[in-house]
Amino acid sequence: MDNLLYGRRLTKGELPIGFVVDDRIEISPSVTIGDRMIRCHRCNSMTAKNIASLPNNQFFCPNCMELGRVSTLTNLYHVPEPNDFNADTHPLTWDGQLSALQLNCAQKVDECMRDKKRHLLWAVTGAGKTEMLFTAIANSIARGERIALASPRVDVCLELYPRLQQAFAEQKICLLHGRQTESYEYRQLTICTTHQLLRFYHAFDNLIIDEVDAFPYASNPQLYFAASQAVKPQGGCLYLTATPGENLMAMVRKKELSISYLPLRYHGHLLPEIKLKLVPSWRRQLGNKKLPGSLIQTLKQRLKNKRRFLLFVPHVADLSSVKEGLERQLKINVTTVHAVDEKRLEKVQKMRDHEIDFLVTTSILERGVTFPEIDVFVIGADDAVFSTAALVQIAGRAGRSVSRPTGDVIYWISSFANNVSDACAQIRFVNRKGRKLQH
Repeated sequence: MDNLLYGRRLTKGELPIGFVVDDRIEISPSVTIGDRMIRCHRCNSMTAKNIASLPNNQFFCPNCMELGRVSTLTNLYHVPEPNDFNADTHPLTWDGQLSALQLNCAQKVDECMRDKKRHLLWAVTGAGKTEMLFTAIANSIARGERIALASPRVDVCLELYPRLQQAFAEQKICLLHGRQTESYEYRQLTICTTHQLLRFYHAFDNLIIDEVDAFPYASNPQLYFAASQAVKPQGGCLYLTATPGENLMAMVRKKELSISYLPLRYHGHLLPEIKLKLVPSWRRQLGNKKLPGSLIQTLKQRLKNKRRFLLFVPHVADLSSVKEGLERQLKINVTTVHAVDEKRLEKVQKMRDHEIDFLVTTSILERGVTFPEIDVFVIGADDAVFSTAALVQIAGRAGRSVSRPTGDVIYWISSFANNVSDACAQIRFVNRKGRKLQH
């Protein structure tokens, strides 16, 4: 039972009833007190004493409460990672083929994981990043290493888990996220949200972070700390993204990260480019539970031709008005989904299973989910809530399948804002690079 602590740091309250603490277990304080601040050893947050105070001059960390409270009254229990796994020299059961371009990237990733380097794989949405990881993961498992594949989004983890389980059919994979009810099990390969990394300490020989530019990981010091603590001191870290931010590119320029780049999708086609529709008064129309005529006509055509789609809106507060407007104008039932929707996972699965033909959603579905043969639409794409990276990722939901690699991407805007023009420019940029590889 002590393998629950291998490479992890947990409070006593997180351990099973009857768990025996023996000499193999390292015990350390979870919170230390300074003159004016307290420091949490789980998430590394510094908090003012007046904010973190408990009775009797005790203190707690308010910044990682979603994992359970740590305080000056609790300790962290840890067993150093022993890599206690059964030998498996041929763990990969996937028999697919990579393209020549994918193979080049896969070989580079394999070399970097073998040498425990820090590496960035910049590949456009739909390039087949997951498949490019298979050989490197297989070789890491064969070396007896422990590996984690982490993502900021639950949806991404749920998409990755069955694909990895199928590719490594003889390996039992641990899946960790905040919504699950299954208990933790010690495994050689773990798929988890980046928040779950806060429970690990020097556990992984190689850590892969998918969608590294995504909220909430991007610009979150707590999660950066979690990732750095989860990897062994001499371990490697691989970052995956289609839209690297300035911080990552600065690390590349400083030679702190090596980089490989793939501007073509796995099927060899370019990214669908964004078409813009100017509708300055759409917000006023929405106030009357109506949507722009051009949007309604576009959706009617998709419904008539049985073409599936996603419709993105800027804010959760917009969902009910858009739903009512669509149901009134199109005479259909509309399903909406957002980040704190209790039925979010169920609705996404229904879309995967073709039980519904479209979703109206916030940016929660901007990345990490794949629905074949869909079109993608955004109303209010110029809203500041949509970053350039988000708009590029949203566009990348279309054209992902070989059967229909050229899906439509249409953004309705009230003005030509920088986020929209920059997203259009970024897609044109990678497509120019992609065309050079096509010839």
